[in-house]
Amino acid sequence: MKTIFSGIQPSGTLTIGNYLGAMRHFVPLQDDHQCYFCIVDEHAITVPQDRLKLRHNIRSLAALYLASGIDPEKATLFIQSEVPAHTQLSWILQSISYIGELERMTQFKDKSTGKDAVSAGLLTYPPLMAADILLYNTDQVPVGEDQKQHMELTRNLAQRFNNKHNDIFTIPEVSIPKVGARIMSLQEPTKKMSKSDENEKGFISMLDEPKKIEKKVKSAVTDSEGIVKYDKENKPGVSNLLTIYSSCTGESIETLEEKYAGKGYGDFKQGVAEAVIGVLKPIQDKYNALIDSEELDDILDNGAEKAAHTANKTLAKAKKAVGLGRVKKRK
Repeated sequence: MKTIFSGIQPSGTLTIGNYLGAMRHFVPLQDDHQCYFCIVDEHAITVPQDRLKLRHNIRSLAALYLASGIDPEKATLFIQSEVPAHTQLSWILQSISYIGELERMTQFKDKSTGKDAVSAGLLTYPPLMAADILLYNTDQVPVGEDQKQHMELTRNLAQRFNNKHNDIFTIPEVSIPKVGARIMSLQEPTKKMSKSDENEKGFISMLDEPKKIEKKVKSAVTDSEGIVKYDKENKPGVSNLLTIYSSCTGESIETLEEKYAGKGYGDFKQGVAEAVIGVLKPIQDKYNALIDSEELDDILDNGAEKAAHTANKTLAKAKKAVGLGRVKKRK
């Protein structure tokens, strides 16, 4: 049985892109893998956060995981900051990281460009991500394309540590879903859909009401051609909507092209909206039942306890390997 780890930041409500590209794929994995699903709240504070909003987002994300089909009897769902081993191992990994390789990270460049002051946490984000993964003897990490560089660094740090000390860490493999892995912005279809987009019309939140979803899809950027055809280069907007539609319904893109042959974008967009609403409505119903419940707290308490049990074992081995702490003298 392979071990899988995945972490998502509670920096805003997840989008349909997060669900289709990642969360939906987690559900079948938990049946025949040891799965750890982590709400990486410590990563979120590398940029300024409102504390009350962050706490709400942490709880909301936990409820969305469960509403999307994560079963706490099969998988371990927990909050990163409730397992101190993450930051402790991160410090050890920072000590074998090089400033040059951290500065080359694309996300660091993107988020620090033009800023007068840049958080040190933004620079050292990747060693913390590496710690998240390595603590659980992870074999496989399902990530989006934008995290491939961080995963390469994680593998490098694990190998560097193992070569210098002992073979403590499992070297994780990267897993990128092939279908629906990259859902683009509704307003700028050449950019990835993001929950932190300042333009709310660019993304569909998993908690958006049906009318709001319909409105956003109808205002999605397309083109003046009026032909429903997949052509990522010349028709990025229509291609993105086809990807969303196909991912929600399971119908092939070719089938959808035939279905809307000779029809305008109005009918097509209505179909997209209905497909998205059909996927999200049952998730929203489960979410609403969980968000303010004691059941959610119990699940997260148990998850933190289970995660810490494994994480502390790995941390102890890493600390021993680098010589931290003391060996008690026994009489």
